[in-house]
Amino acid sequence: MPHVVTEPCIGVKDLACQAECPVDCIFDGGDQAVINPDDCIDCGQCVSVCPTSAIYLDTDVPADWKSYIQKNADMARKLAAG
Repeated sequence: MPHVVTEPCIGVKDLACQAECPVDCIFDGGDQAVINPDDCIDCGQCVSVCPTSAIYLDTDVPADWKSYIQKNADMARKLAAG
């Protein structure tokens, strides 16, 4: 189960999560950080350093933010591809 960055990241985009990620699956997605679900190893290290509590397991994303699951996947895969 990959992690997902949700709405509270927008406007803050601290990117401490990116520095903490051991597999480099977190990218600067412009308005927020995004996590590539293909590479996320579900270690949870990004969750503890997020200052806005914006990161959830994909199965735990609040209903209002479910669209961020696909947004993360699409943007991260685009950025990972170069």
